[in-house]
Amino acid sequence: MNVTLIGMGSGQPESLTLQSLAALRQADLILGARRLLAALPAGCTANRAAAYRADEVAELLHTSGAENAVLVYSGDTGFYSGAAALLDKLSALGIRARVLPGLSSVQLLAAALGRPWQDWNLVSAHGRACDPVAECMQGRPAFFLTGGSEDPATLCAQLAAEGFGEVEAVVGQCLGTPEEKLFRGRVQELAAGRFDSLSVLLVEAAEVQPRRTPGLPDEAFERGSVPMTKQEVRAAVLAKLAVHPEDILWDVGAGTGSVSVELALAAPRGRVYAVECDPEGCALIRANRQRFLARNLTLVEGLAPAALADLPAPDAVFIGGSKGSLAAIVDAALEKNPAARICASAIALETLSAAVAALTARGRTVQVSQIAVSRARAVGGLHLMMAQNPIYLITGE
Repeated sequence: MNVTLIGMGSGQPESLTLQSLAALRQADLILGARRLLAALPAGCTANRAAAYRADEVAELLHTSGAENAVLVYSGDTGFYSGAAALLDKLSALGIRARVLPGLSSVQLLAAALGRPWQDWNLVSAHGRACDPVAECMQGRPAFFLTGGSEDPATLCAQLAAEGFGEVEAVVGQCLGTPEEKLFRGRVQELAAGRFDSLSVLLVEAAEVQPRRTPGLPDEAFERGSVPMTKQEVRAAVLAKLAVHPEDILWDVGAGTGSVSVELALAAPRGRVYAVECDPEGCALIRANRQRFLARNLTLVEGLAPAALADLPAPDAVFIGGSKGSLAAIVDAALEKNPAARICASAIALETLSAAVAALTARGRTVQVSQIAVSRARAVGGLHLMMAQNPIYLITGE
């Protein structure tokens, strides 16, 4: 049996390549979504079945007796297509398949707009989890496939709620068909729209903070009277936590939000939850979030560990303040993710002892680093050294 997987692009016969058209007309069995089967070009077999799930297709191929079977997919076979799952299934059955690609919705939208697409961030929100805020923090246009529970309007509503409301965007509807339409506007305007199920979204590049190594200058932050983790300590914290771009991160006892901001900039595809109970601290976190455009930073107002109950499982946790509940905070983090990376800071030896005890009691290998920050300040032509109490960083792996 010969099996061919074909991308039909927009689903219109005229968008097929000549190679795909020839394969369709030679086929004695054609499988695919009902919408695509109804749009097949003239000269194709009437032996068709509406099937596209890998197990179902494999069973039909096994029982059909067909010599030349074709499976049709919308868009391109290599761009978030069901073709990938079927290829794996056929390979497991010892069946080799030929793949003929088609025009993707990315290409169709770029062509409709008359612009290149090689610098776009390509994302699927079609039947899969998607964080549009994180995807739009890459400093380049973000293209979203939509479908299922997410359409352009719901994605734009999420973005508008996180401060992207003024960013320009465009919705492409029924691309490559006679019903093709483009809707342009600001994100907050498109959030109120209603669009066909065959739609995609392009959000233009939003302003983002330039990437840099950890350790922003202290004076870059809104300060107030709330204690702030110093530049050198922040840089060490991010190194100890080994932050990845897609991490889910907790900053417990976030204070001014200086560590939260650094975490958010280091994890543009992730999420940071800054937990703080002090009203002044919460106000400073909001101000610093806005100052650094850290839109993937969420403020959680409340006292830990109770405030941690509804947070997603963390990949890494920084504990900057615990109000005497350090052990309970460690428990809350490890209950959600036993492999979470944890770093706590301490000035008092009592806090240091409590952190070491909490981590070792839970089977963690503990490392303690002491950081002493001294800075020279020019006063009347003299350079005076301004020393501060040492900071202890306690990590448990």
